[in-house]
Parts: sequence; C-alpha cells; structure tokens
Amino acid sequence: MPILAKAYAFFDPSVSHVRALAARVVCQVLAGRSLSEVLPAALVGVPKAQHSFFKALCYGTLRWYPRLEFILGQLLRRPIKEADVHALALIGLHQLGHMAVKSHAAIAETVSAAKPWAKSLVNGILRNYQRRREELEALADADYEAEFGHPCWLRRKIEQAWPEQAAAILKANNQQAPLVVRVNLKRISRQAYSDRLAKQGLSARPVAGVDTALVIEPPVPVENLPGFAQGLVSVQDAAAQLAAPLLVAQPGQRVLDVCAAPGGKTLHILESCPEIAELVAVDIAPKRLEKIQENLIRARLSKVSLRCGDARRPQDWWDGELFARILVDAPCTATGVIRRHPDIKLLRRESDLATLVRLQRDILEAVWPLLSVGGMLLYATCSLLPEENEAQIQAFLSAHPDARCVPIEAEWGTVTGCGRQIWPGGDWDGFFYARLEKCVCG
Repeated sequence: MPILAKAYAFFDPSVSHVRALAARVVCQVLAGRSLSEVLPAALVGVPKAQHSFFKALCYGTLRWYPRLEFILGQLLRRPIKEADVHALALIGLHQLGHMAVKSHAAIAETVSAAKPWAKSLVNGILRNYQRRREELEALADADYEAEFGHPCWLRRKIEQAWPEQAAAILKANNQQAPLVVRVNLKRISRQAYSDRLAKQGLSARPVAGVDTALVIEPPVPVENLPGFAQGLVSVQDAAAQLAAPLLVAQPGQRVLDVCAAPGGKTLHILESCPEIAELVAVDIAPKRLEKIQENLIRARLSKVSLRCGDARRPQDWWDGELFARILVDAPCTATGVIRRHPDIKLLRRESDLATLVRLQRDILEAVWPLLSVGGMLLYATCSLLPEENEAQIQAFLSAHPDARCVPIEAEWGTVTGCGRQIWPGGDWDGFFYARLEKCVCG
C-alpha cells in the first residue's frame, strides 16, 4: 500500500510552504520512516504559529490514508509516479474532506505548493473531487479498506477479535486522542493542579477510575502546562497510568522495568512508591535511555539504575539479585494507540504479528527467572490483538507451573482470560494488562 517510488524534490526548497513540508513528511512515512522520527525535524521549518495546522495536515492525511488513497485512485487515469506530488494531492483531499478549511483556500494553497509543472494536475484532482464528492465518498463507504480507513488485514483482525466492538474501535482509531496528563500526587493534589490550570485559563477534567489523570481541553503544547518542567505532571494516557497501581510496588522492594523507554511508567512507579529499594530500568536503545534520564531529572527522581541491554539476554545486564516486582511493557503491534500514531496503519504489516509474539514470549521467558517467589510480574501491551495478549499469557501459564494468574478487579476494560482489555475511545487508549504471581512449585 505505501508508495515506494523515489521522492523527488518537486518543491522549491527556498520556500517554507507548510503544505509542501507536510507532503515531504507524508512521503517519508510512506517510504517507511515513523512519524515521530520525521515530524520534529520538519517542524523546524514551520512558523510556530502554524505548528498546529501543520500537524493536523500530517496526522490527518496519514490517519485517513487508505480512504484518501482509494478516492485519489478514482480520480486518476494513471498513477502519479512522483511521490511528493502524490502526497500533496492526498493532503489536498484531506483538507477538502476532513478539515475545516474553506474549499477555495484549500485548493489554492495546495496548488501553490507544487512546482509549476504539477499545478494543473493537482488543481484538476481537487476540483474534480469537489464536483464528485458525494459520489466518491459513497464509493469509499462501500470499500472494505476505505470505509474506516484501515488496511484490510488490520480491520479483519479487529473484527475477528472483537466482532461487537469492531465498528466503535475502528471509528475511535480515526479520532484525535485527547491530551491526558498524570499528576504527581506526592507533590500536588489533582484538584490543586486543576486550580493552577484554571488560573492560566486552561480547563481540565478528571478521568473516572484513574486517580492521577486529567484531560486538558483543548490540548496545548506541553511547555504551556504549569509545573511540567518541575515534574508536577507528565503527559501519559489514562490507560498507561494504570500500570503503576497494578504493579503495587512496596517499600523496600526491588523493581524491574524492561522495555522501559521513554520512561512514563518508570516515573509513575517511583512517584507511587518513593520508598522502593531500587528500580532497574532496561531498554535496548541507548537514545531511548537518554529520554528516560531526561524525564527522571525533570521529575527530580532517583533510585533508578538505567541499563542498556536486550531484555531477552539478562546475563548482559542483571546483577543476580532477584526482583519482587517486574513490569514487562512488551513490544507489540501498537494497534491500541493508532489514534496517537496513525502511521501504524501504514508501517505495520500482518507478518509483524508473529515476529512480535515470539519476541514477547522470549522476553517473558527470560525475565521470569529474575522474579522472586511470591513476587509479581505485570504484563502490558498497547495492542488489541489476542495473540499478543490473553493468548500469550495463557500459553505462558500452561508452560509454567510456578506461575499463577492474579485477577484484576476493576471497573475499566473487560475480562479476557487472565487479564483485562481496554478498547480505544474517549479518554482511553487501547491497552491490555495481566498479572502473574510466582508461586512455589509442587
């Protein structure tokens, strides 16, 4: 589905045109790079006043890519070989179909972003869409992939796993995720922080069932949040904020957090129980460990030992001392956080699932011996797929007589085997949690 054609520079590099820059970002994602990787660099060339609009162009075009691609195909006699022009046409269609941009402005500005030779092509595509909009949108609604803007394989997997909830999940994936923060309750109460927000003209509301969570409406740049630089709050989805309470770390315990970057759950564990003996945070990527360190400094937290290493090879980073608590925030398809990372629709492949399931299994097998008897392991993913969640945990329980399921009693999510599944929508990303206790064999 992604366009792999060579991305020629069909835009004047001396002109910092927001739509042209957005087309370059889309091209890079279509060529296999993640949005989180390319967007920060692109923002450098965008006037600050246009950051929100620029992000809306990039995120929205990628979010609706399967549908936009289908509609563009209906408007073309032959494919556009040049990737940049193709991406610009998609950005134009997104503005006309999904954004509150006046049609004449969307067309004129998108056409002006192209080099002279491509202006008539882009203009013709967008005006033809205008004339045929009702017909084209009806055709898209009748197409399996285009209807909800999801790759066929992903829509099929979601419908197989959650037939009753599938339509709501697919629609939720196409919504913009809210800005949710986690309040450090050791330093300020949620109400007191809400009051600070109100003094700055910002509104917030609590998330039911998550004592630390506030939704900021409308969302603002993180640097505009009072106390962020001092560690009073961190940006973290409500579902992700459940990890630390579920882990139930106790004073004096040694805690392991594997696949820890960027460190949101690491910080929350320490905020929840500053009296733990030590928290060992492991990640395979040195750059991502640097991000954890930055967050720890911002939050003024200590008692953390950062280790760079593969979670599947504890012999490279473990000191031999057992842990009372282990958090496995497992690598996964990330199908529960598509609304935050719409490029997942383009970058993830069905074949990735089997690879990730093996990786999750290998990590569980590797760290289980590091857990003390009576200790607890919390397994978490931001996936919606049973192969990565309840099936993974059931297979582990079947293979390990010393592992016992610890049920999660909660009002959020739904019970699935040993764990609980949360679907994306509203204040929540899609997440799965399961708790395992190590018991005495025999």
